[in-house]
Amino acid sequence: MTGSLFFAIVLVLSGCAFQAPPVAPAADVAIPAAWSQPTPAGERPLALWWRQFGDPLLVQLVEDSPRANSDVRIAQANLRQARALRDQAAAALWPNLSVSASAQRSRDGAGGRNLFDAGFDASWEPDVFGATGHGVTASESQAQASAATLAATEVSIAAEVAVDYLQLRGAQARAAFARDNLAAQEQTLQIAQWREQAGLGSSLETAQARSAVEQTRAQLPVLAASIAQTGHALAVLTGQPPATLDARLSTATGLPQAPQGLSLAIPAAALRQRPDVLAAELQLRAQAERVAQADAQRLPSVQLRASLAWSAATLGSVGSVAAARSLVASVGQTLFDHGLRDARLAVQRAAFDAAQETYRARVLAALQDVEDALAALASARERVVALRAAVEATRDAALLANNRYASGLIDFQTVLDTQRTLLNVQDSVASAETDLATGHVRLYKALGGGWTPADVQRESRT
Repeated sequence: MTGSLFFAIVLVLSGCAFQAPPVAPAADVAIPAAWSQPTPAGERPLALWWRQFGDPLLVQLVEDSPRANSDVRIAQANLRQARALRDQAAAALWPNLSVSASAQRSRDGAGGRNLFDAGFDASWEPDVFGATGHGVTASESQAQASAATLAATEVSIAAEVAVDYLQLRGAQARAAFARDNLAAQEQTLQIAQWREQAGLGSSLETAQARSAVEQTRAQLPVLAASIAQTGHALAVLTGQPPATLDARLSTATGLPQAPQGLSLAIPAAALRQRPDVLAAELQLRAQAERVAQADAQRLPSVQLRASLAWSAATLGSVGSVAAARSLVASVGQTLFDHGLRDARLAVQRAAFDAAQETYRARVLAALQDVEDALAALASARERVVALRAAVEATRDAALLANNRYASGLIDFQTVLDTQRTLLNVQDSVASAETDLATGHVRLYKALGGGWTPADVQRESRT
């Protein structure tokens, strides 16, 4: 077979390259045109959302976390591995060239003889049916999916840091309310003791007042443990030993709240903003290419080999003598493999079907995350408004009850009830305000805040 005929055959066969299965993202998911919950109009962007809380320490913790968090470093290592696998797959598209040299000396009865050999060998397997090309495309999509997974990890860690920080500040607020109420109850206990000594009250009232004081006091260690444990979690999230942040977090600075007016995209746009959804789509595209690769690998393989070799008695004359040349073209095909290639193709098709379902599940989960976050945020807003009004009324009632009891106008049980109610309502306000603040964080996370799609392209090619 002449060289021109061989290459003509290769050219004709290359037209038989297989196509990957079509990928239509979210094609079988009925994406709503709008969110079911009412959404306030606004123009505040999702990028760098943690700065909207106006808390310098929160900003620092969130922005330090990607550099030290173990989960982020694992995702970075996975991305480097994916890039290397992509480069490894791309190298198969090009010829391999090797060089060899040897020197030999032999002796016989008449004396010695030298022999020097040098040569070049080249081999290339043309990607006639596209198997290698599909593998390269799959590896590129996988590298982009790893970059998107890295972005998703960073988004998740940023949200987790913010939630832990806000919960710590919320626990500090609850502890402050408990201490204030403890001081008020201790004053009431003092009044009960004076009244008992003056014969105006009973030992029962004093015992009840002391019981209320100790019950409130017992809440403080529980809150202190929660504050300490949350601080430890924050330190570990930012790649530090557990107690590292204790001194910086010990000063209660209040619970920061995000401003209103977030720019909320329509559902379809919100899905494009989420890095985990993009990662699932890219993995689906990669798997589609693997199917085409496995299909193409069932067809014959074509190989080209060429070599140049020189042999001479002296080292200086190696390049001056005529070279032995060879060019070999071959086509190989497995005739019988007990269904091995068909099984490999079936494996990849099943993996493609699984990737489709994984992507669909990710889209549905993303939609649910946003809807859940919107519902929780709306509920938290209403709850905070109602509880703040309840605190004002209960505080007034507690003050009146204390004054009237000191004057002997009401019984002691009314005082206990109003103090207990005030403590409970204040604790509920702190919890509700914490839920409102963390609700904003969860909405930012659900919308994919903190990154842009351009970040994935940049990361995957770095």
